[in-house]
Amino acid sequence: MYTIDFVEFPSDSAADSARFFANAFGWSPTPYGPDYVDIQGAGITLGFQADADEKPSAPLVTIRADDLTEARRAVEAAGGVVTVEPFDFPGGSRFHFREPGGSELAVWRPSE
Repeated sequence: MYTIDFVEFPSDSAADSARFFANAFGWSPTPYGPDYVDIQGAGITLGFQADADEKPSAPLVTIRADDLTEARRAVEAAGGVVTVEPFDFPGGSRFHFREPGGSELAVWRPSE
């Protein structure tokens, strides 16, 4: 099963982004170091990436999958191109891909 459940945004300050959304809307931030924050309570998880080496150039829609290997096969079989090889992070693993229209997205699988 595939569902969109996460969007990652570029941020100049993950802490400032977290404070803003907590104050404006009452959403709950969870920091993962100085350059990354997740926001819960928005109906979908929001992430704010401030690490210059990792921050996306545009919002990155992330699709949750049960099996990352099978998701990659499906993406490539449908004409998508993997742009970032699978990698682990706190909470799971993911890869990025570009669909034929040019948009970059990611697929992730939570840690077991």
